[in-house]
Amino acid sequence: MFEVRAELVVTVLLWVSLGFYGFSALWWLFETTVLSRGWRTDDRLVWGPEDVQVRILTVDAEDVVQATVDAIPEEIPDVHVVAERPMTVAGATVHVVPSAFTCEAANKGRAVEWARRHVACDREYVLYLDEDTLMTGFDGVPDADVVQFSELPMFTGSRLAYLCEVFRMGYQYEQRGFHRLRYPLYAWGGAVAVRRSVEARVTWDAKTLTEDTNFVWRAARDVRATYALVDAKFRNQAPPSVRALIRQRRRWISGSIDDDSHLAWRYRPLYATRIVAWAFSPLVPLLVVAAYVHPGTAPNFALYAGIATGFGLLLYVYTALGAVSYGKSLPLALLYVALTPVAVVVHAAGAMWGVLSPVRTFEVTEKVVPERLVDAHPEMEPGDLTDEDGRRSVDQTAD
Repeated sequence: MFEVRAELVVTVLLWVSLGFYGFSALWWLFETTVLSRGWRTDDRLVWGPEDVQVRILTVDAEDVVQATVDAIPEEIPDVHVVAERPMTVAGATVHVVPSAFTCEAANKGRAVEWARRHVACDREYVLYLDEDTLMTGFDGVPDADVVQFSELPMFTGSRLAYLCEVFRMGYQYEQRGFHRLRYPLYAWGGAVAVRRSVEARVTWDAKTLTEDTNFVWRAARDVRATYALVDAKFRNQAPPSVRALIRQRRRWISGSIDDDSHLAWRYRPLYATRIVAWAFSPLVPLLVVAAYVHPGTAPNFALYAGIATGFGLLLYVYTALGAVSYGKSLPLALLYVALTPVAVVVHAAGAMWGVLSPVRTFEVTEKVVPERLVDAHPEMEPGDLTDEDGRRSVDQTAD
């Protein structure tokens, strides 16, 4: 009797796990091959740099923010830093969020909401940058309510964290299909530009750990906001340690779970499937091993093994696409692809932690100062960090 129950448990776990992961994988393929058609906006940049106000969010990372400001194209003169503590930044107007200011939003969302209410703006768009985001390849903004600028995180000292970011960049190819969805599935990346009139209607005044995704979902729900992706590949920092990366992923998944009430009901099963697939995908190989330990437990196990292998190979495709985004040479790309299982486990660790024990407080991901970032890339020449072309070989040290 015990053996029969054990076999039944293994069988159910095998097929349920494959169903969750398979649905998520097939949806990714559908986004990248079907929904992605017509995603490019480079030839439809209706609004120029003069139509954009930049706002940089920080606590008090003055040196990091200064490098970010230095990388902003000269054609954008309207630059503001929204900080929690006083600082001096050349080339930008610094605003300090008063400690007495209160609203529904907290932490970073509170600062963004204060800026929405108190920083004057007569431009069409407000472009929000994280404190470490370097604008590269910026030529303008397409005519959409919410515009996502793609990212390309730089190596900051942890090769394992950097590997996970390469993997994530490949997975985020699915963003090319978001313009055909009413609800883009997330809005983290290099930067987000928001049409000022839409921002005024939606506001940032909501309690959340992932204010960008929360805003996009509410904008889609309340004003049917349109979405576009620009492949500018803004440069930002990969987490400097595996610990920082895991905590970042935990916050992302926790915030997404808390905010899914803003999604239409038809989107929630899809999003729940993706969360489970992300968090528990490393367990699938263990279940396969369990099936071999208990031979004959899963009906049509040969079919199961074939399907699972096919979906497993898709993980390697994510890494390969990420390596292509970074312009890696073929030998290096193959090395990164070979390390895919390591990236999958580490990338999923924070998500699993967030599902099992959601975080309730906001934690800023650690950033490194420009001097340390340059030290991590000895091949860089003076000025490369803020070079506007953004496509220099600044990742060779990580290889």
